[in-house]
Amino acid sequence: MTTLRSEDWVVRPSFVPNGPTSPVVLLADEAHLTQLAGIPAVAWQTPWSEITNIELVRFAHQMALFATVADVRYCWRNRELTDYDAMRALVLEHGGVLTRRRRRVAVVAIVAVVLVASLAGGIAAWFNRGNAQASELADARFVNLTQNDLPSGFSPTNSSETFLGLLVPPSNKVYTPTTTTPPAKDSTFAKAATVFQSCLGVSNARDRIYGAAGQQPDYQVSSPIFNADVHGGVELASTTQYYKTTTMVRKDTHEMSMANFGSCFAKSSATLVLSAYGTSVPASTVATTWRPVTFAKGWARGGVVALKVPNVTSPLQLVMVVMTKGHYEVTLSAIVGSFATTEGLLANVVNTLLLRMSNSSATAA
Repeated sequence: MTTLRSEDWVVRPSFVPNGPTSPVVLLADEAHLTQLAGIPAVAWQTPWSEITNIELVRFAHQMALFATVADVRYCWRNRELTDYDAMRALVLEHGGVLTRRRRRVAVVAIVAVVLVASLAGGIAAWFNRGNAQASELADARFVNLTQNDLPSGFSPTNSSETFLGLLVPPSNKVYTPTTTTPPAKDSTFAKAATVFQSCLGVSNARDRIYGAAGQQPDYQVSSPIFNADVHGGVELASTTQYYKTTTMVRKDTHEMSMANFGSCFAKSSATLVLSAYGTSVPASTVATTWRPVTFAKGWARGGVVALKVPNVTSPLQLVMVVMTKGHYEVTLSAIVGSFATTEGLLANVVNTLLLRMSNSSATAA
């Protein structure tokens, strides 16, 4: 039988509420799988007889181990392939399956890029203009979410270790507009656009979010993805778009003020996430519109939809909120275990972002 000691793993969810999720060392012998998590290490040992549905997934440069223990689906990720052969032998010995996803990294990159186009501003023409005033970029970065805006327990995390990493562009990338071609008919973006436009009841020619009527921002930049093991798990991040004129923002806000915008935007965003897993939003899925309770000036509208990720049995909900004011359109993206218990937290974040939009150095144009 294969014995193993493998280091540098991250586990989701934690084995106990608010428990450590990294660094994780996995130990295996004939009878047990043992996890050492955190510093100092806390040990959990589980007999192989109590572990089911074992799957080892190999990506281009990393691997993930999925397994079910006591009806909870756990995922361990490792950014290296050093121990892949040993893990492979271990999984096969215990009746598990192997999966190789050669194209998944490319798919994830495409999803992140197309969301840049869909975050309230459209895809008309963007990337690499490069000559706008530096103050605009500084303003866009100023507005975004920071760790200080969140309760204790939240911390920035590597986007490759999160579900939101499939949706939110990396925080170190700044996007500026240039000419681009329309997305291919059967692309992930085109599918999300179809979901959105059909749901909202707007034609592609008139749609400012995914469609041909969209305007490009001068700058777009995202915050890091922050997560915490509270309320069943929370991941959230913001993306700020700075537009040249406030008129452009007002025109976008007009479309987003339609009664069902929030639910339609959430459902189309779920389409983008699930495309990375080769699946789609079930036709029976019902998304709901959410209007956060706000005290700060500005416009905000959101939506909530259940997210059924393959091999994950824990409940997940995708929450998407768009805020507009002045030159800004800001999108808050969150994946939560329970919207009912995180609604207050998310509403506080919305107010924080609206206040920051009001206090930036940008002036009306």
